[in-house]
Amino acid sequence: MVSRNQESLDVLPGLPLPLTGETRVFAILGDPIAQAGSPALFNAEFRRRGLRCVLVPMHVRPRDLECVFRGLWAVSNLDGVVLTVPHKLNAVRLVDELGPAAHRMGAINAVRRLPDGRLTGENFDGAGFIDGLRARGHEMANQRVLVIGCGGAGSAVAFAVAEENPRALQLYDVDDNRAEDLASRVKAWRPTLDVSTGRRDPFGMDVVVNCTSLGMTADDELPVDVHRLQASALAVDIVLKPEITPFLFEAGALGCATHSGSYMLASQVDAICNFFGLGVGTPAKV
Repeated sequence: MVSRNQESLDVLPGLPLPLTGETRVFAILGDPIAQAGSPALFNAEFRRRGLRCVLVPMHVRPRDLECVFRGLWAVSNLDGVVLTVPHKLNAVRLVDELGPAAHRMGAINAVRRLPDGRLTGENFDGAGFIDGLRARGHEMANQRVLVIGCGGAGSAVAFAVAEENPRALQLYDVDDNRAEDLASRVKAWRPTLDVSTGRRDPFGMDVVVNCTSLGMTADDELPVDVHRLQASALAVDIVLKPEITPFLFEAGALGCATHSGSYMLASQVDAICNFFGLGVGTPAKV
């Protein structure tokens, strides 16, 4: 006889029950990891597809990334890895081949094992970013866009925005060289696009995107001076937790439309599951 408590567990979304020896394992690596929304979303999607799979969060510091990443693939029932802050750039050198988006951006956020044992990495952040915006009625075409942070996620966002034919793209990072490198790569891909670096002033921008980790903790500074935002601007944050970051809260108080990081993540889940080779009702195979 099934207990009432067991019945309640069985209907909870995102819990991959029951876990058995046949369960296929996926991992998400990040530092920090407590804010990650992927476990809930992916495990719910696994259940929806009827798959015996689980995505497990793993707190991995940058100094340990290579050791952990290489060691994980010795686990025979591990079929894929998702990468979050700050590993999307450094993990590129750990895979055997890159998909087209990852090659262009120089960053990966998903890795799968091919039948011959080689590892392939791809980046779905950019597509998820644009799809999430579009689902809420926001378009980047003919917009003046400021991207704050030029790391793995910032690179993906910058390339995705560039593909949408904005009026101008402005990039800022505390590391000037990183911003300049990203700008040169975007410019090489879209030679006619107006790309600039070095300023994080949001005045005159139609869209301002925070691609840094600022906002994860309450005492973080704001990514831009929100009082320089125009009320007609769209404020976007890729931070997942809290859902409404201080940047989005302050921008919203000024009358700006806001867009949280959860939309970017949710828009990637289906594509990453397909990348992992997960159908419906069929566990992933090595």
